[in-house]
Amino acid sequence: MNLKKNEIYETTVTGMTTEGSGVGRVNDTAVFISNSAIGDVLKTRIIKTSKNYAIGRTEEIIIPSPDRVNPDCKYFVQCGGCTYRHISYDAELQIKYQRVEDAVTRIGGFRNLKINPIVSCENRCFYRNKAQLPFGKDNHSNTIMGFYAYHSHRIIDSDCCLLQPPVFSEISRIVRDWAVRNNVSVYDEILHRGLLRHLYIRIAEVTGEIMVCLVINGKSVPYKNELIDRLKYVNGFKSLQLNVNTQKTNVILGKECIKLYGSDYITDILCGLKFNISPLSFYQVNRTQAEKLYSIAENYAKLSNDDILLDLYCGTGTIGLSMAKKVKKLIGVEIIPQAIENAKKNAALNGIDNAEFICADAAKATVKLEKQGIKPDVVILDPPRKGCDKSLIETVVKMTPDKVVYVSCDSATMARDISIFNELGYKPTEITPVDMFPATPHVETVVLMSRPLTEHEKYGEYFMNRSVSDIMSEYSEQHDEWH
Repeated sequence: MNLKKNEIYETTVTGMTTEGSGVGRVNDTAVFISNSAIGDVLKTRIIKTSKNYAIGRTEEIIIPSPDRVNPDCKYFVQCGGCTYRHISYDAELQIKYQRVEDAVTRIGGFRNLKINPIVSCENRCFYRNKAQLPFGKDNHSNTIMGFYAYHSHRIIDSDCCLLQPPVFSEISRIVRDWAVRNNVSVYDEILHRGLLRHLYIRIAEVTGEIMVCLVINGKSVPYKNELIDRLKYVNGFKSLQLNVNTQKTNVILGKECIKLYGSDYITDILCGLKFNISPLSFYQVNRTQAEKLYSIAENYAKLSNDDILLDLYCGTGTIGLSMAKKVKKLIGVEIIPQAIENAKKNAALNGIDNAEFICADAAKATVKLEKQGIKPDVVILDPPRKGCDKSLIETVVKMTPDKVVYVSCDSATMARDISIFNELGYKPTEITPVDMFPATPHVETVVLMSRPLTEHEKYGEYFMNRSVSDIMSEYSEQHDEWH
């Protein structure tokens, strides 16, 4: 029976999608229901139908899931920032672990691959060190600022976010009041008019330094001195920047930044290293969990001071630089020129002189390095969500590193890629999921892959692990048997 739009059906939620919607079934049709929990028995109104699935909205919770908790955020139902504020953290971690396990078995085809318990986050709230808040107008032409509703560009006006430190709320109130008081225009996406597009805030967790950036459809803002004077009362305020974005685009940041006050950057400490963060610099959103992630990657790599470490998709160099002092040489590869410049500056800032950074496509760079005879002992891969091209994987395998450490932000593409590695001889031996973004559906993973030993290496390892007397004893026993 086909489901009818606007009709109400009873269903039990038995699973979750990768985006965090509950999955129920009605007459063998999958129904996706947001803000539901595994174990919920619901009356669900169908709001969209297609050939293979339907989308529903909860009309009544008949029997609540044992995982349910009362959401601690008043904006949760409307806002698209969080997915799991209505279930316990233990339940959220189980969903994320299951997502990794399902990807490894169903997509990767692995049955007995070791998956360690997920590394949880100590702080489910206030962990984000970056905020990007769009400006807009409500139906009464009042200036609003907040977060987009789920899968839309409709702004949910809000004055706080539990994922961000409280000081961000203080800053957003100051900026909003300044904009309203001085009648500063806000951007209209349809008409492409108005000045203020986004409020962009960054904080360095260890040093406490704060950067405030206004993304604008123009080159300047009025009453800037008034805004600066008010922001000076914020503890840690170090920089006010403008980011120029005059394009008709959904991309938040433009390429040009103009300093209005203070420093060009803020400085944070990650894995004992200093990193200067400008408006356009990449930096891990959850610094504390990033340190855990990098620690796992380093433990997997088991580096020595004779090793060459190749860091592909290196960004601003954070992963590789955190390990640089333990290897003979670090080679980082990234296609974004500004990221490479930042990586070089970060190396110099920390007195690291054994690092080389190459601005190139990862696949092309590995081919070039392979032709130059450069043989890395360990390769770290941290690709974008789409994963790696097969050609890149093939070239990495040709380099015959001892280990490949794969850091992934998407379980599905990770499972696909490690399956290709496995076919080419690099066996995944261990996976550790890391919860970098609590209350959201995202989960990171770190995978260790090792190449099989050659016969020559097997013999070498055999003799290295035995004493001379043991070898002579074994030889004598075999000699006696032969005679």
